[in-house]
Amino acid sequence: MGCLQMSIGKEFGTRMKIKAAKKAPIFKLNSTSLKLFDSSKLKRGLIIYFYPRDNTPGCTLETKDFARLYKKFKSLNYEVVGISKDDINSHLNFKKKNKVPFQLLSDERTQVQKKYGVWGRKSFMGKKFMGTIRSTVAINKGIVKKVWSNVRVKNHAQEVLDFIKSSK
Repeated sequence: MGCLQMSIGKEFGTRMKIKAAKKAPIFKLNSTSLKLFDSSKLKRGLIIYFYPRDNTPGCTLETKDFARLYKKFKSLNYEVVGISKDDINSHLNFKKKNKVPFQLLSDERTQVQKKYGVWGRKSFMGKKFMGTIRSTVAINKGIVKKVWSNVRVKNHAQEVLDFIKSSK
């Protein structure tokens, strides 16, 4: 259920808290590198994609697309990380199974998702619940460059890469 299309939006209480040209919230999260990821220590651009759950069809496709384009992001001096509320063991299995070359970060208590405004109310098959709003954020030198909210998976990673190329 985590990655199926759902009704989301302001009528369900979802509003992005961050905006382009503003300072990005700093955070620390456990990583599949088995070290703490500290966003304040990053000296390059950062692409954060927030996704609902490991091993679901849409999330797997999105992760594989970012993985396929990872070297291109790196060549443009951008790091990529995926964040969901899954625990590190789930992330480690997901990373290995899908040969993900970048870090996946665990936000089990949804603190970072709330800081970024991507944790909100969703509706699926008549049921309302709280969950991750699939979103992506491009950050450079600590400043938000662009926010994609309510992302549709198909071609999204390429769209983000095209934006980074055009903003160089």
